[in-house]
Amino acid sequence: MTAKPHAGGTIEELLERSGRFFTPGDISEDLRTVTRRGGREADVFYRDRWSHDKVVRSTHGVNCTGSCSWKIYVKDGIITWETQQTDYPTVGPDRPEYEPRGCPRGASFSWYSYSPTRVRYPYARGVLVQMYREAKARLGDPVLAWADIQDDPERRRRYQQARGKGGLVRITWAEATELIAAAHVHTIKTYGPDRVAGFSPIPAMSMVSYAAGSRFVELIGGVMTSFYDWYADLPVASPQVFGDQTDVPESGDWWDAAYLMMWGSNVPVTRAPDAHWMAEARYRGTKVVAVSPDYADSTKFADEWMPCAAGTDGALAMAMGHVILAECYVQKRIPLFADFARRYTDLPFLIKLEERGDMLVPGKNLTAADLGGGVETAENAALKPVVWDEATDSVAVPHGSLGFRYGEDGVGKWNLDLGDLVPALSLQDGRGADNDHGTALVHLPGFDTVNGEGTTIARGVPVRRVGKHLVCTVFDLMLAQYGVARPGLPGDWPAGYDDATRQNTPAWQEAITGVSAAQAIRVAREFARSAEESGGRSMIIMGSGINQWFHGDAIYRAVLALLMLTGSMGRNGGGWAHYVGQEKVRPLTGFQTMAMATDWVRPPRQVPGASYWYAHTDQWRYDGYAADKLASPVGRGRFAGRHTMDLLAAATAMGWSPFYPQFDRSSLDVADEARAAGRDVAEYVAEQLGRRELKLAVTDPDNPANWPRVLTVWRANLIGSSGKGGEYFLRHLLGTDANIAAGPPVDGVAPVEVTCAQEIPDGKLDLMMSIDFRQTSTTLVSDVVLPAATWYEKADISSTDMHPFVHAFSAATDPPWETRSDFDAFGAIARAFSAMAKRHLGTRSDVVLTALQHDTPDAMVYPDGGEEDWLRTGATPVPGRTMPKLAVVERDYTAVYDKWLTLGPLVDQFGVTTKGVTVHPTREVAELAAKFGVMNSG
Repeated sequence: MTAKPHAGGTIEELLERSGRFFTPGDISEDLRTVTRRGGREADVFYRDRWSHDKVVRSTHGVNCTGSCSWKIYVKDGIITWETQQTDYPTVGPDRPEYEPRGCPRGASFSWYSYSPTRVRYPYARGVLVQMYREAKARLGDPVLAWADIQDDPERRRRYQQARGKGGLVRITWAEATELIAAAHVHTIKTYGPDRVAGFSPIPAMSMVSYAAGSRFVELIGGVMTSFYDWYADLPVASPQVFGDQTDVPESGDWWDAAYLMMWGSNVPVTRAPDAHWMAEARYRGTKVVAVSPDYADSTKFADEWMPCAAGTDGALAMAMGHVILAECYVQKRIPLFADFARRYTDLPFLIKLEERGDMLVPGKNLTAADLGGGVETAENAALKPVVWDEATDSVAVPHGSLGFRYGEDGVGKWNLDLGDLVPALSLQDGRGADNDHGTALVHLPGFDTVNGEGTTIARGVPVRRVGKHLVCTVFDLMLAQYGVARPGLPGDWPAGYDDATRQNTPAWQEAITGVSAAQAIRVAREFARSAEESGGRSMIIMGSGINQWFHGDAIYRAVLALLMLTGSMGRNGGGWAHYVGQEKVRPLTGFQTMAMATDWVRPPRQVPGASYWYAHTDQWRYDGYAADKLASPVGRGRFAGRHTMDLLAAATAMGWSPFYPQFDRSSLDVADEARAAGRDVAEYVAEQLGRRELKLAVTDPDNPANWPRVLTVWRANLIGSSGKGGEYFLRHLLGTDANIAAGPPVDGVAPVEVTCAQEIPDGKLDLMMSIDFRQTSTTLVSDVVLPAATWYEKADISSTDMHPFVHAFSAATDPPWETRSDFDAFGAIARAFSAMAKRHLGTRSDVVLTALQHDTPDAMVYPDGGEEDWLRTGATPVPGRTMPKLAVVERDYTAVYDKWLTLGPLVDQFGVTTKGVTVHPTREVAELAAKFGVMNSG
């Protein structure tokens, strides 16, 4: 195939290189430098920098929490350089401004536009192009040509093994989009839409570019894989503790802190545009403490350095918590702290104590369902935890828990207004408590053994009997876990702060972290005293230095406890400030409507990247650890003899976590089967699953019927950056050479509920396509590479949690060579796909399984956190109760392009929802229709 002449071809490149002979100065061979010699004449080079033709505002889509606005300078149609924008709105005369922003990394991006690594044209793997052209010439249809290649194991294997070994050849956009569309259509037709996946991280860094691809993937029924959790930027402790992904203050809030700790975050380096707030806060009198194993850049700005050994931060935080609990809650009670703990934490809630063998251990919350007197019959009673009321010296049900969020009984009560209720933190508190409460020896978990095996600690807590249940408060259990002794309680307690033989004391942590006990005690006291005197303005900036560790969630929870115990959460100048990745999409409601195509189809298919790739890159086959290796020694033993993959299968089956593909056959075919049988689809699917005539794909991920087949990567370097276990991607997903040092375990624990194929498969993906503006380790192993516009060549928007501004990308120049914006690239793919779908797909019904969702009534399905694992019991599952929810979605594949371009009717019909709050933008939809018109097709 002969390519047509185009800008950037051989003639143009020759002229560019010839230009050196007519340009003053010496130009290097690679055209990257100009050298001029001789007096003041050389100064013209610097003056020429300011003789630009125009200045355009743009920003960088690079997963940077700075999200800074930049001036882009253009001369003769060429991007020459950039400087920071300086027109940020003022915040007033009483505090520093947001600017100056920017960093040296951002100031160098213009080099990328004309870098030798720039992807300028569409490319495809040469051996695959030859196969495709031959098959298409023979069969006359792109989809049939693609199917012909996939049906031949030898040809399929040949182009897979060529991945990553060069051989990319230039092709036209038309041929590239045709091949990509053919692969998508064939996969949907043969295996089902959930064998198509997309990966693109950090929507906030360029929302339109992300949404362009994800919208296409969701419209065809494909799967969008997550990113934030997968590469450990997500602080898992946040959803564990707060029930929310991440919600942190802007960097401007650092200025309000009375006491500021930088814990695992090298602010001057990784938060360069915002570091000035930290420096300026010091001039205000704020003490700054750095917790870091090395003398990092953040350390030199600090007033004090706590040199905590890498990965041991949890021990330091627990010891500081020990001091705060002892001195601010037991030896005396700080009113600010106690009031915060009563209203905003679970410390006052009552916990049922259970006998487990010869031990008494903590169980579940005591709820209204456990009480008599008619309270147990109230709506959602099992989801309303109970406290002990100091005012009445009896049990009480406070407002604001999950049981009040949904249902008629909860109207007006889903709030934290305690009224006259005074929740007791300890059962030692309250009227007559000295006479009424008893004590019990409770066994708690400990993991500070030499080999990491769990052990138990026996410590006493105050208890009461409520009905048939022996109960204590979360606060009393917390004191026992931290080792804070009180008079009259039995058990194995530390003798004091200097007892290094008992966990969680300052002396105990010193041997682990290297931070002296005296320093840990003093900083804990300062942190608490500052919070008390400032009204909770003690802040901890946290980052990947402590988040990206095994058990990083436990480290974070120990640090978060310091903030909650001092009443610092939710205060200006106080609380946690986690910054790892540009995670905050400010216009979230509109963005997710566009990105997930929920204006046309609901629900979307989304999957956690960690579990998806753990299964599909076969890393689970190399995992020989038993799931109970890390189980609590006071647990119920439910993990015994089970593999992590077993737990993933169980979580998927019960609707706790999504996994795709869904079934061991096409979800389109399953819908057809149900209707052919004259059955309700949900009932049919549940019955088939119960009989094991239909199986979940997660129970047999190495079966070729359950492989992902097409993967699109854009705005990302999956193989070289995002992917964890790149060698497993190369071998098992891509089928090319890889240096896997490990082997499948010989004596390890094997899954019970998940089928293990005798041979671990290589080369699951039929097609890997990437869109990028530079060559990366991902483009080098891709089958098709499309050239993307850079951030200075397209329109988009960016936002961050570090400041309140939404910054615009603008095209300083048109995309050069044959590059296109992500939006235009996916538009071309969608158009080609819809054209092929007219012959091969038409309109189909799709059975979509989705996990039970938070911020919805789904959260009430398992009120006590129990399980109904029908995979193990053989019971027939119930959609939305003991298995994922089930929906039937009609997909008109011929209209994908039209739908991709337009706002669908579901926004007007059902509204848009974010975090459980639904709004109906009827007026806004009408205004958009009047302004931009209505598409009559599709």
